[in-house]
Amino acid sequence: MALRRRVAPALLALLVVLAGCTGTVANVANDGEYERTTVTVVDGSGTELGSVDARVADTFDKRYTGLSDTESLGPDEGMLFVHDNEDSHAYVMRDMAFPIDIVFVAANGTITRIHHAELPPEGTSESELKRYRGTGKYVLEVPFGWTTDHGVCEGDTVEIAGDY
Repeated sequence: MALRRRVAPALLALLVVLAGCTGTVANVANDGEYERTTVTVVDGSGTELGSVDARVADTFDKRYTGLSDTESLGPDEGMLFVHDNEDSHAYVMRDMAFPIDIVFVAANGTITRIHHAELPPEGTSESELKRYRGTGKYVLEVPFGWTTDHGVCEGDTVEIAGDY
């Protein structure tokens, strides 16, 4: 009985430590899933209009999930979707917790389309979600109103740090 009283607390402490380690490993793995890059928007005269720290969604799974698992974005945060080729794309607000601006960007960096995407009404089915369409190799999602607040317009240029 005395052995049992000494072993039980030790086992409990070990389980708590292991659970903490597992949680830490999961969080590190989750944080590391996305590369990050800086995306800067400039106008026709080369004046910087704004810059965001963006997670890079460069695989089908990452593009499909997008910001669905995100509670919010900071004022200068975003997500950059990288497609293999410039093409027509449609984005939806699947399982989103907040509205966003969706910016379509051509392969040469020119902004081709900007949408201000509100949250869909509660209970909207997948098939009823509004499609935000545009043409580009890239799609940048930023906080709702970011493009308006920074004076970003179609025809402005996006500069992406790194090889994307």
